[in-house]
Amino acid sequence: MPECHRHPVKVRFYELDPYGHLNHSVYVQLFETGRIELLDSVGLGLLDLEDRGYRLIVSRIETRFLASAIGGDSLVIETEVVQNRRASSRWGQRIVRDDEVLATQEVLVAITDTDGRPVRIPALISDALAPYAVEESEAG
Repeated sequence: MPECHRHPVKVRFYELDPYGHLNHSVYVQLFETGRIELLDSVGLGLLDLEDRGYRLIVSRIETRFLASAIGGDSLVIETEVVQNRRASSRWGQRIVRDDEVLATQEVLVAITDTDGRPVRIPALISDALAPYAVEESEAG
């Protein structure tokens, strides 16, 4: 059974908006951190991918904000691969506090060579991400 990747973070005071809530732009940064941490955990950090001739380029992000985080909150970024296509991958992510989902994000990532041309997802990437791949009906 696939498992989502989990990365813990703590909300810092300088990430708050004037209302004392985690600024909306920080959610997007935290989601990016979750994706990078997943890639690092499977030996495919961004520099490793570049050295192998590949880049993962975000082509679309859709974020939903459901509840606010505040300073000092301990959060977890959950990341999973929802679908691999020929030259792209769709990722699902959640930011949770305890059992409460604060935000969700869906990201479409294009796989390119280092010149920016789309390429078929190589086995080294799809195989490394397989433990975090879920069937679309399981994502959520």
